[in-house]
Amino acid sequence: MKGLEFCEKYYLEFGKNMLETEFSDILDKLATGLLGSGSECFGFDDDISRDHDFEPSFCIFIPDESIIDRKTEFRLERAYAKLPKEFMGLKRSLISPVGAKRRGVIRISDFLMSKTGTPDGNLSHTEWLLSDENALLEVTNGKMFFDGFGEMTKIRQKLSYLPDDIRLKKLAGNLLIMAQSGQYNYSRCISHGETGAAQLACFEFVRAAVNVIFLLNKRYVPYYKWSFKALRSLEKLSNLAETLEFLISSDNDLFETKAEIIEDVSKMVIDELQAQNLTEAICLDLEKHAYSVNDRVSKPEIRNMHILAAIKS
Repeated sequence: MKGLEFCEKYYLEFGKNMLETEFSDILDKLATGLLGSGSECFGFDDDISRDHDFEPSFCIFIPDESIIDRKTEFRLERAYAKLPKEFMGLKRSLISPVGAKRRGVIRISDFLMSKTGTPDGNLSHTEWLLSDENALLEVTNGKMFFDGFGEMTKIRQKLSYLPDDIRLKKLAGNLLIMAQSGQYNYSRCISHGETGAAQLACFEFVRAAVNVIFLLNKRYVPYYKWSFKALRSLEKLSNLAETLEFLISSDNDLFETKAEIIEDVSKMVIDELQAQNLTEAICLDLEKHAYSVNDRVSKPEIRNMHILAAIKS
């Protein structure tokens, strides 16, 4: 059984009744679910995942103090802490009654500050450009079990994916990185005898290519250790997963093969760009396609930013 299903069963068997009987007066102001950090929130958990942080638990999201005060928050914490410590053979770890945590009672504003840098999830253009996609994914992953107030549901819908101009800006920047690292620098590093730098160029190409594939699928890219697992489930270009893995797991003795693969991957990406009508360039040079995509950005203040404005070093 996956962790998300397991935790939902725990909530339905114990948490739901506790909230309905002990907190019926504020039930319409609460939200429960399992989301945020942890492989179980993404559906990526397996038997190995159970070696840490795998336990019967769930989140109780509460609004600001003007609606639910600290005293009531503490009562909720105490009630959550009294829930059965073991469920279906798994034990719940001890938690602090107050403070930052992944499960238990969590202020919505605190949760959003930790993930988006804002207390309400309202992001400016600049904040969207600099946002951590995995953090945004941690707001929108998992499952809500109950949302009496409806606030968490609205926030999750609002942050479900990037605004289109932000997506295009990120896409343009990553295409340029693919061009620079793969189509240009990889071969030059080999020619200079800089094999280490050549491998780094390969890694940069693959990292940017993974970002591009997620952007073309309109999906947030997760934390790097789950990126290939998630990539294999995408609708578009998921067949490139093994190819990209080969590029970063093989050495430079296969330079000619790897150089050919880089061009093949680039062509497949260009084909998808053209299929989605995101570029007007007619060539195999990813740099030209990067600038063509950037030209599609509708808001001048975003379009005129440096093409790498959305790329983190």
